[in-house]
Amino acid sequence: MTAGRPTSYKPEYVEQARKLCQLGATDMELADFFEVNVLTIYRWRIAHPEFCNAMDLGKEAPNTRVKRSLYNRAVGYSYASEKVFQYQGEIVRAETIEHVPPDANAAFLWLKNREPEEWRDRKEVELSGNVDIGSRLARAKARVDGEG
Repeated sequence: MTAGRPTSYKPEYVEQARKLCQLGATDMELADFFEVNVLTIYRWRIAHPEFCNAMDLGKEAPNTRVKRSLYNRAVGYSYASEKVFQYQGEIVRAETIEHVPPDANAAFLWLKNREPEEWRDRKEVELSGNVDIGSRLARAKARVDGEG
């Protein structure tokens, strides 16, 4: 038998966690909802596989939706819309197609995550030559001590 404080976990948390995650709740927001520390949420994920699976399943749908939205922003998209006008005192409704142009920032973010080796932000610096760290540190120390 393990010593320590009894867990506040309840089996009904499984379904609640799934629904909250489907609505986009973060681990921190789950902790707030269940009135526990976020570390407790991590412990529950380890100790209760059904809780872990519910969270993963709940997060799947919003993650897919965000991925799809990011992709659409990256490549641009069109959607059906309706414009409402007034013509000679009468309301006129006109079906239209709205166009959203591609967004370069969304495209770059997409590519950085899908092809990180080719698109990541990286700066490679090559150092050459001999650097005498010891003497540089000694000179710096002398300046700090007021000797230089």
